Amino acid sequence: MHTSPKVIFVDPAEPYLWQSLAAQGFQCDDHLPSSRDQILGLIADYEGLVIRSRIKVDQELLDKATRLKWVARSGVGTEHIDLDYAAERGVQILTSPEGSRDTVGEHTVGLLLMLMNHLGRADREVRAGQWVRAGNRGTELKGKTVGILGYGNMGSALARRLSGFDCRVIAYDRYKTGYADAYCEEVSLSTLQAEADVLSIHIPYTPANHYFVNAAFLESFQKPIWLINTARGLVLHTADLVGGLQSGRVAGAALDVIEYEDQSFVHLDPLSQPAPFQYLLGARQVVLSPHIAGWSFEAEAGHARVLAQKIADLYS
Repeated sequence: MHTSPKVIFVDPAEPYLWQSLAAQGFQCDDHLPSSRDQILGLIADYEGLVIRSRIKVDQELLDKATRLKWVARSGVGTEHIDLDYAAERGVQILTSPEGSRDTVGEHTVGLLLMLMNHLGRADREVRAGQWVRAGNRGTELKGKTVGILGYGNMGSALARRLSGFDCRVIAYDRYKTGYADAYCEEVSLSTLQAEADVLSIHIPYTPANHYFVNAAFLESFQKPIWLINTARGLVLHTADLVGGLQSGRVAGAALDVIEYEDQSFVHLDPLSQPAPFQYLLGARQVVLSPHIAGWSFEAEAGHARVLAQKIADLYS
């Protein structure tokens, strides 16, 4: 008797993904409350695994997942997935950056405008009874050169959104060539560091990118820069960023991601973090948000639609 291939959901996903997989003929099982040990005990029955970032897809899990053909990661980062071993086992890893690139682009613009116009600080001061005008004078984005580090889904979405600001947009991506388009110029890293007024980080976390933006990297910029990170916390060395802020090499920083976040990105106790982060909490030229750049209401549905199509394509 033919039985439907089974898919296990271990993290929340927008209902469309479940509905689409059921329509494609999969049996979908909800194991959101199940522990890792419980999942390890039953994963051998499943052809598909839907995750976010709660469970590590490591060699132990992959060895037990003897029928597994694909992992659908709702979102972007794969630092909790052993990509090499998955490839060795013939397991396809599907991600959905297309689902959140628009909201990341918008959030990045919001952070940049907030930073260059001191909007967070001005708001706090007015609420505290202070009317500080000269001290909160803004800097125009018009005429500036915005450097994008990493020109994939997120970097290109930002470039599109900057097209109405009359600024120059340049991009460096060490994994690509020939990516210049109507919204950005392709440049070398040395050109980006020589000419950028703004640096927006859009590279994934990999071991090769750990602390890619460090003291030496920041010191190579020829002008003081406004720095935005909506990528991953561990690509930026926080202590070195603090050094750049203190020296004036970095004019201001806006961070949606923090290197001290846990694996699931759900928990961070700001007041218990190391000294570099405590400096950021008190710095007047710093804007912080809690890893929400890619987490709009629209993005949840976007991730579901993208993954549903990619899974369907595997079987077409």
